Amino acid sequence: MNLKSNLDNPIFKVVSEAGEELGIDVYVVGGFVRDILLKRPSKDIDFVTVGSGIELAQKVAEKINEKQVSIFKNFGTANIKSKGFDLEFVGARKESYNRNSRKPVVENGTLQDDQNRRDFTINAMAISLNKANYGELIDPFEGQKDLKRKVMRTPLQPEITFSDDPLRMMRAIRFATQLQFDIEPDTYEGIVQNIDRIEIVSMERVSDELNKIILSNKPSYGFKLLFHSGLLKKIFPEMVDLHGVETIDGKSHKDNFYHTLQVLDNVCEKSNYLWLRWAAILHDIAKPPTKRFDPKVGWTFHGHEDKGARMVPGIFKKLKLPLNEKMHYVKKLVRLHLRPIALVKDDITDTAIRRLLFEAGNDIDDLMKLCRADITSKNDIKVQKYLSNFKKVERKMKEVEEKDQVRNFQPPVSGEEIMNAFNIAPGRIIGEIKEAIKEAILEGEIQNNRAEALELMYKLAKTKGLDKVSGNN
Repeated sequence: MNLKSNLDNPIFKVVSEAGEELGIDVYVVGGFVRDILLKRPSKDIDFVTVGSGIELAQKVAEKINEKQVSIFKNFGTANIKSKGFDLEFVGARKESYNRNSRKPVVENGTLQDDQNRRDFTINAMAISLNKANYGELIDPFEGQKDLKRKVMRTPLQPEITFSDDPLRMMRAIRFATQLQFDIEPDTYEGIVQNIDRIEIVSMERVSDELNKIILSNKPSYGFKLLFHSGLLKKIFPEMVDLHGVETIDGKSHKDNFYHTLQVLDNVCEKSNYLWLRWAAILHDIAKPPTKRFDPKVGWTFHGHEDKGARMVPGIFKKLKLPLNEKMHYVKKLVRLHLRPIALVKDDITDTAIRRLLFEAGNDIDDLMKLCRADITSKNDIKVQKYLSNFKKVERKMKEVEEKDQVRNFQPPVSGEEIMNAFNIAPGRIIGEIKEAIKEAILEGEIQNNRAEALELMYKLAKTKGLDKVSGNN
Protein backbone atom coordinates (compact mmCIF):
# COMPACT_ATOMS: atom_id res chain seq x y z
CA MET A 1 0.00 0.00 0.00
CA ASN A 2 1.27 3.48 -0.84
CA LEU A 3 0.17 6.40 1.36
CA LYS A 4 1.93 9.15 -0.58
CA SER A 5 -1.34 11.07 -0.99
CA ASN A 6 -1.68 11.25 2.81
CA LEU A 7 1.69 12.97 3.20
CA ASP A 8 0.43 16.41 2.26
CA ASN A 9 2.29 18.28 5.01
CA PRO A 10 5.40 19.90 3.40
CA ILE A 11 7.53 18.67 6.33
CA PHE A 12 7.59 15.15 4.87
CA LYS A 13 9.33 16.34 1.69
CA VAL A 14 11.77 18.36 3.77
CA VAL A 15 12.65 15.34 5.95
CA SER A 16 12.94 13.15 2.85
CA GLU A 17 15.38 15.62 1.23
CA ALA A 18 17.36 15.96 4.47
CA GLY A 19 17.74 12.18 4.67
CA GLU A 20 18.87 12.00 1.07
CA GLU A 21 21.47 14.75 1.60
CA LEU A 22 22.81 12.89 4.67
CA GLY A 23 22.75 9.55 2.83
CA ILE A 24 20.44 7.88 5.39
CA ASP A 25 17.07 6.14 5.13
CA VAL A 26 14.14 7.90 6.83
CA TYR A 27 10.67 6.74 7.87
CA VAL A 28 7.51 8.05 9.57
CA VAL A 29 6.61 5.60 12.33
CA GLY A 30 4.17 4.83 15.11
CA GLY A 31 1.04 6.73 16.10
CA PHE A 32 1.01 9.13 13.17
CA VAL A 33 0.88 6.21 10.70
CA ARG A 34 -1.86 4.55 12.75
CA ASP A 35 -3.87 7.77 12.82
CA ILE A 36 -3.57 8.24 9.04
CA LEU A 37 -5.19 4.85 8.57
CA LEU A 38 -7.83 5.64 11.19
CA LYS A 39 -8.43 9.06 9.58
CA ARG A 40 -7.71 10.74 12.93
CA PRO A 41 -5.94 14.11 13.19
CA SER A 42 -2.51 14.03 14.82
CA LYS A 43 -0.01 16.74 15.68
CA ASP A 44 2.77 14.39 16.85
CA ILE A 45 5.02 13.00 14.09
CA ASP A 46 7.81 10.52 14.87
CA PHE A 47 10.65 10.01 12.37
CA VAL A 48 13.07 7.07 12.51
CA THR A 49 16.32 7.04 10.57
CA VAL A 50 18.84 4.28 10.09
CA GLY A 51 21.48 6.71 11.25
CA SER A 52 21.64 9.66 13.66
CA GLY A 53 18.28 11.11 14.65
CA ILE A 54 20.03 14.17 16.06
CA GLU A 55 21.88 14.90 12.80
CA LEU A 56 18.65 14.47 10.85
CA ALA A 57 16.82 16.90 13.15
CA GLN A 58 19.59 19.48 12.80
CA LYS A 59 19.53 19.19 9.00
CA VAL A 60 15.71 19.55 8.96
CA ALA A 61 15.88 22.58 11.27
CA GLU A 62 18.42 24.17 8.93
CA LYS A 63 16.18 23.60 5.91
CA ILE A 64 13.04 25.07 7.54
CA ASN A 65 15.01 27.87 9.22
CA GLU A 66 14.04 26.71 12.70
CA LYS A 67 16.52 27.88 15.35
CA GLN A 68 15.24 25.82 18.30
CA VAL A 69 16.15 22.12 18.35
CA SER A 70 15.82 20.21 21.62
CA ILE A 71 18.55 17.55 21.75
CA PHE A 72 18.62 14.61 24.17
CA LYS A 73 22.07 13.03 23.66
CA ASN A 74 21.58 10.30 26.26
CA PHE A 75 18.61 8.97 24.31
CA GLY A 76 19.84 9.83 20.83
CA THR A 77 16.69 11.83 20.12
CA ALA A 78 15.84 15.39 19.09
CA ASN A 79 12.64 17.40 18.96
CA ILE A 80 11.45 20.31 16.82
CA LYS A 81 8.21 22.21 17.33
CA SER A 82 7.09 23.74 14.03
CA LYS A 83 3.78 25.23 12.88
CA GLY A 84 1.75 23.46 15.55
CA PHE A 85 3.41 20.08 14.99
CA ASP A 86 5.65 18.19 17.41
CA LEU A 87 8.41 16.50 15.39
CA GLU A 88 10.44 13.75 17.07
CA PHE A 89 13.61 12.32 15.50
CA VAL A 90 15.38 9.14 16.62
CA GLY A 91 17.85 6.65 15.20
CA ALA A 92 16.57 3.09 14.61
CA ARG A 93 17.48 0.93 17.57
CA LYS A 94 17.16 -2.43 19.18
CA GLU A 95 16.63 -2.96 22.89
CA SER A 96 17.37 -5.55 25.57
CA TYR A 97 16.02 -5.46 29.12
CA ASN A 98 17.18 -6.27 32.63
CA ARG A 99 14.46 -8.08 34.60
CA ASN A 100 14.47 -5.49 37.40
CA SER A 101 14.14 -2.40 35.24
CA ARG A 102 11.98 -1.14 32.39
CA LYS A 103 14.92 0.96 31.13
CA PRO A 104 16.40 -0.90 28.17
CA VAL A 105 19.98 -1.30 27.00
CA VAL A 106 19.86 0.41 23.59
CA GLU A 107 21.97 -0.32 20.50
CA ASN A 108 21.84 1.02 16.96
CA GLY A 109 19.66 -1.13 14.77
CA THR A 110 17.76 -1.53 11.53
CA LEU A 111 14.21 -0.44 10.74
CA GLN A 112 13.14 -4.04 11.44
CA ASP A 113 14.83 -3.92 14.87
CA ASP A 114 12.99 -0.70 15.59
CA GLN A 115 9.63 -2.13 14.58
CA ASN A 116 10.28 -5.26 16.68
CA ARG A 117 10.64 -3.15 19.83
CA ARG A 118 7.30 -1.36 19.35
CA ASP A 119 4.52 -2.05 21.82
CA PHE A 120 1.63 -3.01 19.51
CA THR A 121 1.18 -3.98 15.88
CA ILE A 122 -0.93 -0.88 15.21
CA ASN A 123 1.99 1.26 16.41
CA ALA A 124 4.67 -0.73 14.56
CA MET A 125 3.87 0.46 11.04
CA ALA A 126 6.17 2.77 9.08
CA ILE A 127 5.92 4.87 5.92
CA SER A 128 9.03 5.26 3.78
CA LEU A 129 10.21 8.79 2.99
CA ASN A 130 12.99 7.49 0.75
CA LYS A 131 13.13 8.41 -2.92
CA ALA A 132 12.98 4.81 -4.19
CA ASN A 133 9.67 3.95 -2.45
CA TYR A 134 8.30 7.24 -1.07
CA GLY A 135 4.95 6.71 0.69
CA GLU A 136 5.15 2.91 0.87
CA LEU A 137 3.58 1.35 3.99
CA ILE A 138 5.91 -1.08 5.78
CA ASP A 139 3.77 -3.32 7.96
CA PRO A 140 5.64 -6.48 9.06
CA PHE A 141 3.13 -7.45 11.80
CA GLU A 142 -0.12 -6.81 9.90
CA GLY A 143 -1.05 -3.81 11.98
CA GLN A 144 -3.36 -2.63 9.21
CA LYS A 145 -5.42 -5.82 9.57
CA ASP A 146 -5.56 -5.35 13.33
CA LEU A 147 -6.86 -1.80 12.81
CA LYS A 148 -9.66 -3.17 10.65
CA ARG A 149 -10.37 -5.93 13.18
CA LYS A 150 -10.19 -3.35 16.00
CA VAL A 151 -7.83 -5.38 18.16
CA MET A 152 -4.76 -4.61 20.24
CA ARG A 153 -1.96 -7.16 19.72
CA THR A 154 1.75 -7.19 20.53
CA PRO A 155 4.26 -7.63 17.67
CA LEU A 156 6.28 -10.26 19.59
CA GLN A 157 5.22 -12.71 22.30
CA PRO A 158 3.03 -10.83 24.82
CA GLU A 159 4.89 -12.30 27.81
CA ILE A 160 8.16 -10.84 26.51
CA THR A 161 6.63 -7.48 25.54
CA PHE A 162 4.94 -6.95 28.91
CA SER A 163 7.69 -8.42 31.08
CA ASP A 164 10.30 -6.21 29.37
CA ASP A 165 8.24 -3.03 29.79
CA PRO A 166 5.24 -3.51 32.11
CA LEU A 167 3.94 0.01 31.39
CA ARG A 168 2.83 -1.45 28.06
CA MET A 169 0.05 -3.26 29.93
CA MET A 170 -1.41 0.11 30.93
CA ARG A 171 -0.85 1.40 27.39
CA ALA A 172 -2.70 -1.61 25.92
CA ILE A 173 -5.74 -0.82 28.05
CA ARG A 174 -5.42 2.91 27.38
CA PHE A 175 -5.35 2.44 23.59
CA ALA A 176 -8.18 -0.11 23.73
CA THR A 177 -10.25 2.44 25.69
CA GLN A 178 -9.44 5.44 23.50
CA LEU A 179 -10.01 3.53 20.25
CA GLN A 180 -12.76 1.22 21.59
CA PHE A 181 -10.73 -1.82 20.47
CA ASP A 182 -10.66 -5.33 21.91
CA ILE A 183 -7.47 -6.79 23.33
CA GLU A 184 -6.53 -9.96 21.45
CA PRO A 185 -6.85 -13.04 23.77
CA ASP A 186 -3.15 -13.98 23.92
CA THR A 187 -2.22 -10.34 24.50
CA TYR A 188 -4.80 -10.06 27.29
CA GLU A 189 -3.51 -13.26 28.86
CA GLY A 190 -0.01 -11.77 28.71
CA ILE A 191 -1.29 -8.86 30.83
CA VAL A 192 -2.92 -11.20 33.36
CA GLN A 193 0.29 -13.22 33.69
CA ASN A 194 2.46 -10.15 34.22
CA ILE A 195 0.44 -7.92 36.56
CA ASP A 196 3.05 -8.25 39.33
CA ARG A 197 5.61 -6.63 36.99
CA ILE A 198 3.73 -3.29 37.22
CA GLU A 199 5.50 -2.82 40.55
CA ILE A 200 8.76 -1.83 38.80
CA VAL A 201 7.02 1.05 37.02
CA SER A 202 6.95 4.46 38.71
CA MET A 203 3.53 5.50 39.95
CA GLU A 204 3.87 8.77 37.99
CA ARG A 205 3.97 6.80 34.72
CA VAL A 206 1.09 4.54 35.79
CA SER A 207 -1.07 7.52 36.77
CA ASP A 208 -0.28 9.28 33.51
CA GLU A 209 -1.77 6.31 31.62
CA LEU A 210 -4.66 6.09 34.10
CA ASN A 211 -5.51 9.76 33.51
CA LYS A 212 -5.52 9.17 29.74
CA ILE A 213 -8.02 6.35 30.28
CA ILE A 214 -10.13 8.65 32.47
CA LEU A 215 -10.06 11.35 29.75
CA SER A 216 -11.37 8.96 27.08
CA ASN A 217 -14.96 9.12 25.86
CA LYS A 218 -16.03 6.01 27.82
CA PRO A 219 -13.53 5.34 30.61
CA SER A 220 -15.65 2.60 32.19
CA TYR A 221 -14.41 0.26 29.44
CA GLY A 222 -10.81 0.80 30.51
CA PHE A 223 -11.61 0.38 34.20
CA LYS A 224 -13.35 -2.93 33.50
CA LEU A 225 -10.25 -4.16 31.65
CA LEU A 226 -8.05 -2.99 34.53
CA PHE A 227 -10.36 -4.70 37.02
CA HIS A 228 -10.74 -8.06 35.27
CA SER A 229 -7.03 -8.30 34.40
CA GLY A 230 -6.05 -7.73 38.04
CA LEU A 231 -4.10 -4.53 37.36
CA LEU A 232 -6.59 -2.30 39.21
CA LYS A 233 -6.05 -4.28 42.43
CA LYS A 234 -2.33 -3.57 42.10
CA ILE A 235 -2.54 0.17 41.43
CA PHE A 236 -5.82 1.31 43.02
CA PRO A 237 -7.15 -1.28 45.51
CA GLU A 238 -9.56 1.20 47.14
CA MET A 239 -11.61 1.20 43.94
CA VAL A 240 -11.66 -2.61 43.78
CA ASP A 241 -13.03 -2.64 47.34
CA LEU A 242 -16.21 -1.06 45.95
CA HIS A 243 -16.96 -4.26 44.02
CA GLY A 244 -19.46 -6.81 45.19
CA VAL A 245 -22.98 -7.14 46.59
CA GLU A 246 -23.81 -8.40 50.06
CA THR A 247 -27.23 -9.74 51.03
CA ILE A 248 -28.68 -10.15 54.54
CA ASP A 249 -32.31 -11.05 55.28
CA GLY A 250 -33.05 -10.76 51.58
CA LYS A 251 -31.82 -7.15 51.48
CA SER A 252 -28.98 -6.26 49.12
CA HIS A 253 -27.07 -3.08 48.32
CA LYS A 254 -26.03 -2.13 44.78
CA ASP A 255 -22.57 -2.94 43.42
CA ASN A 256 -20.81 0.34 44.10
CA PHE A 257 -17.96 -0.43 41.68
CA TYR A 258 -20.27 -0.61 38.66
CA HIS A 259 -22.36 2.28 40.02
CA THR A 260 -19.18 4.40 40.16
CA LEU A 261 -18.32 3.50 36.56
CA GLN A 262 -21.78 4.56 35.46
CA VAL A 263 -21.46 7.87 37.32
CA LEU A 264 -18.06 8.41 35.68
CA ASP A 265 -19.47 7.78 32.20
CA ASN A 266 -22.39 10.08 32.96
CA VAL A 267 -20.03 12.89 34.00
CA CYS A 268 -17.98 12.34 30.83
CA GLU A 269 -21.04 13.14 28.73
CA LYS A 270 -21.17 16.60 30.34
CA SER A 271 -17.55 17.54 31.03
CA ASN A 272 -13.98 16.91 29.82
CA TYR A 273 -12.50 18.20 33.08
CA LEU A 274 -10.16 15.54 34.47
CA TRP A 275 -10.65 16.47 38.12
CA LEU A 276 -14.46 16.43 37.93
CA ARG A 277 -14.06 12.92 36.52
CA TRP A 278 -11.83 12.06 39.48
CA ALA A 279 -14.54 13.38 41.81
CA ALA A 280 -16.95 10.94 40.13
CA ILE A 281 -14.48 8.08 40.69
CA LEU A 282 -14.02 8.93 44.37
CA HIS A 283 -17.50 10.14 45.35
CA ASP A 284 -18.44 6.79 46.97
CA ILE A 285 -14.91 5.57 47.75
CA ALA A 286 -15.68 5.36 51.50
CA LYS A 287 -18.78 3.19 51.15
CA PRO A 288 -16.93 -0.06 51.99
CA PRO A 289 -15.57 1.16 55.38
CA THR A 290 -18.87 2.86 56.32
CA LYS A 291 -21.16 0.00 55.28
CA ARG A 292 -23.52 -1.20 58.02
CA PHE A 293 -26.63 -3.41 58.10
CA ASP A 294 -29.66 -2.18 60.01
CA PRO A 295 -32.48 -4.79 60.23
CA LYS A 296 -35.09 -2.01 60.06
CA VAL A 297 -33.78 -0.06 57.05
CA GLY A 298 -31.28 -2.38 55.37
CA TRP A 299 -27.83 -1.28 54.26
CA THR A 300 -26.52 2.15 55.25
CA PHE A 301 -23.36 4.11 54.41
CA HIS A 302 -23.68 6.94 56.92
CA GLY A 303 -20.94 9.54 56.70
CA HIS A 304 -19.34 8.08 53.58
CA GLU A 305 -19.14 11.54 52.04
CA ASP A 306 -17.08 12.94 54.94
CA LYS A 307 -14.86 9.88 55.28
CA GLY A 308 -14.43 9.81 51.49
CA ALA A 309 -13.28 13.43 51.52
CA ARG A 310 -10.72 12.53 54.21
CA MET A 311 -9.47 9.64 52.04
CA VAL A 312 -8.86 11.82 48.98
CA PRO A 313 -5.46 13.29 50.01
CA GLY A 314 -4.05 9.83 50.81
CA ILE A 315 -5.22 8.39 47.50
CA PHE A 316 -3.82 11.36 45.57
CA LYS A 317 -0.51 11.05 47.40
CA LYS A 318 -0.23 7.31 46.70
CA LEU A 319 -1.12 7.75 43.02
CA LYS A 320 1.29 10.70 42.72
CA LEU A 321 -1.53 13.01 41.69
CA PRO A 322 -1.14 16.73 42.47
CA LEU A 323 -1.59 17.68 46.12
CA ASN A 324 -2.67 21.22 45.25
CA GLU A 325 -5.94 22.99 44.45
CA LYS A 326 -6.91 20.08 42.14
CA MET A 327 -6.90 17.70 45.11
CA HIS A 328 -8.82 20.21 47.27
CA TYR A 329 -11.40 20.58 44.48
CA VAL A 330 -11.98 16.79 44.37
CA LYS A 331 -12.07 16.60 48.16
CA LYS A 332 -14.69 19.36 48.27
CA LEU A 333 -16.97 17.72 45.68
CA VAL A 334 -16.75 14.33 47.39
CA ARG A 335 -17.68 15.94 50.72
CA LEU A 336 -20.62 17.89 49.27
CA HIS A 337 -22.04 15.39 46.76
CA LEU A 338 -25.06 14.46 48.94
CA ARG A 339 -25.94 18.00 49.98
CA PRO A 340 -28.00 19.28 47.01
CA ILE A 341 -30.54 16.44 47.10
CA ALA A 342 -31.12 17.16 50.81
CA LEU A 343 -32.28 20.66 49.86
CA VAL A 344 -35.29 19.49 47.86
CA LYS A 345 -37.88 19.82 50.63
CA ASP A 346 -40.40 22.65 50.25
CA ASP A 347 -39.67 23.97 53.72
CA ILE A 348 -35.90 24.23 53.19
CA THR A 349 -34.50 27.51 54.47
CA ASP A 350 -32.51 30.12 52.58
CA THR A 351 -29.82 29.57 55.21
CA ALA A 352 -29.23 26.00 54.03
CA ILE A 353 -29.02 27.19 50.41
CA ARG A 354 -26.64 30.01 51.38
CA ARG A 355 -24.36 27.59 53.22
CA LEU A 356 -24.13 25.26 50.21
CA LEU A 357 -23.38 28.17 47.87
CA PHE A 358 -20.76 29.45 50.31
CA GLU A 359 -19.06 26.06 50.71
CA ALA A 360 -19.16 25.13 47.01
CA GLY A 361 -18.20 28.59 45.74
CA ASN A 362 -17.35 28.65 42.04
CA ASP A 363 -17.56 24.85 41.92
CA ILE A 364 -21.32 24.72 42.51
CA ASP A 365 -22.05 24.06 38.82
CA ASP A 366 -19.60 21.13 38.74
CA LEU A 367 -21.14 19.81 41.96
CA MET A 368 -24.58 19.81 40.32
CA LYS A 369 -23.15 17.94 37.29
CA LEU A 370 -21.79 15.30 39.67
CA CYS A 371 -25.11 15.06 41.51
CA ARG A 372 -27.03 14.57 38.27
CA ALA A 373 -24.51 11.94 37.13
CA ASP A 374 -25.04 10.11 40.43
CA ILE A 375 -28.58 9.17 39.36
CA THR A 376 -28.07 5.67 37.92
CA SER A 377 -31.45 4.06 38.57
CA LYS A 378 -32.91 1.93 35.78
CA ASN A 379 -36.35 3.22 36.82
CA ASP A 380 -37.08 6.13 34.42
CA ILE A 381 -39.81 7.54 36.66
CA LYS A 382 -37.37 7.67 39.58
CA VAL A 383 -34.71 9.32 37.41
CA GLN A 384 -37.12 11.99 36.17
CA LYS A 385 -38.24 12.66 39.73
CA TYR A 386 -34.64 13.24 40.88
CA LEU A 387 -33.82 15.45 37.88
CA SER A 388 -36.95 17.51 38.55
CA ASN A 389 -35.86 17.87 42.18
CA PHE A 390 -32.43 19.12 41.12
CA LYS A 391 -34.07 21.74 38.91
CA LYS A 392 -36.06 22.89 41.94
CA VAL A 393 -32.83 23.19 43.97
CA GLU A 394 -31.14 25.15 41.19
CA ARG A 395 -34.04 27.60 41.05
CA LYS A 396 -33.75 28.16 44.81
CA MET A 397 -29.98 28.62 44.52
CA LYS A 398 -30.39 31.19 41.76
CA GLU A 399 -32.90 33.19 43.81
CA VAL A 400 -30.71 33.19 46.93
CA GLU A 401 -27.53 33.99 45.00
CA GLU A 402 -29.11 36.97 43.25
CA LYS A 403 -30.29 38.29 46.62
CA ASP A 404 -27.34 37.48 48.89
CA GLN A 405 -24.28 36.98 46.62
CA VAL A 406 -22.57 34.37 48.75
CA ARG A 407 -21.13 32.13 46.02
CA ASN A 408 -17.85 34.10 46.04
CA PHE A 409 -18.21 35.37 49.57
CA GLN A 410 -15.73 38.02 50.66
CA PRO A 411 -16.10 39.44 54.19
CA PRO A 412 -17.56 43.00 53.96
CA VAL A 413 -15.21 43.96 56.79
CA SER A 414 -11.52 42.96 56.78
CA GLY A 415 -9.37 42.03 59.75
CA GLU A 416 -7.24 45.13 59.16
CA GLU A 417 -10.34 47.35 59.41
CA ILE A 418 -11.30 45.75 62.72
CA MET A 419 -7.78 46.35 64.10
CA ASN A 420 -7.81 50.00 62.93
CA ALA A 421 -11.31 50.63 64.29
CA PHE A 422 -10.36 49.54 67.82
CA ASN A 423 -6.59 50.07 67.75
CA ILE A 424 -5.82 46.46 68.63
CA ALA A 425 -3.07 44.07 67.55
CA PRO A 426 -3.66 40.88 65.55
CA GLY A 427 -5.17 38.16 67.71
CA ARG A 428 -7.95 35.64 68.22
CA ILE A 429 -10.60 38.31 68.77
CA ILE A 430 -10.23 39.54 65.16
CA GLY A 431 -11.05 36.08 63.82
CA GLU A 432 -13.98 35.75 66.21
CA ILE A 433 -15.56 39.01 64.99
CA LYS A 434 -15.01 38.10 61.31
CA GLU A 435 -16.47 34.62 61.87
CA ALA A 436 -19.51 36.06 63.69
CA ILE A 437 -20.17 38.50 60.80
CA LYS A 438 -19.88 35.66 58.27
CA GLU A 439 -22.25 33.44 60.27
CA ALA A 440 -24.78 36.28 60.60
CA ILE A 441 -24.79 36.74 56.82
CA LEU A 442 -25.14 33.01 56.14
CA GLU A 443 -27.93 32.73 58.72
CA GLY A 444 -29.74 35.65 57.10
CA GLU A 445 -29.58 37.78 60.23
CA ILE A 446 -27.95 40.63 58.28
CA GLN A 447 -27.65 41.41 54.59
CA ASN A 448 -24.35 40.79 52.79
CA ASN A 449 -23.35 44.46 52.67
CA ARG A 450 -20.80 46.72 54.33
CA ALA A 451 -23.20 48.95 56.26
CA GLU A 452 -24.91 46.10 58.12
CA ALA A 453 -21.62 44.30 58.66
CA LEU A 454 -20.04 47.41 60.23
CA GLU A 455 -23.05 47.91 62.49
CA LEU A 456 -22.74 44.32 63.71
CA MET A 457 -18.98 44.71 64.11
CA TYR A 458 -19.47 47.56 66.61
CA LYS A 459 -22.12 45.60 68.51
CA LEU A 460 -19.86 42.57 68.74
CA ALA A 461 -16.89 44.70 69.79
CA LYS A 462 -18.93 46.25 72.61
CA THR A 463 -19.75 42.82 74.02
CA LYS A 464 -16.04 42.06 74.01
CA GLY A 465 -15.15 45.26 75.81
CA LEU A 466 -13.56 47.05 72.85
CA ASP A 467 -13.85 50.81 72.47
CA LYS A 468 -14.21 52.61 69.16
CA VAL A 469 -11.14 54.70 68.32
CA SER A 470 -11.93 58.40 67.84
CA GLY A 471 -11.96 59.43 64.21
CA ASN A 472 -12.62 55.90 62.85
CA ASN A 473 -15.91 55.06 61.21
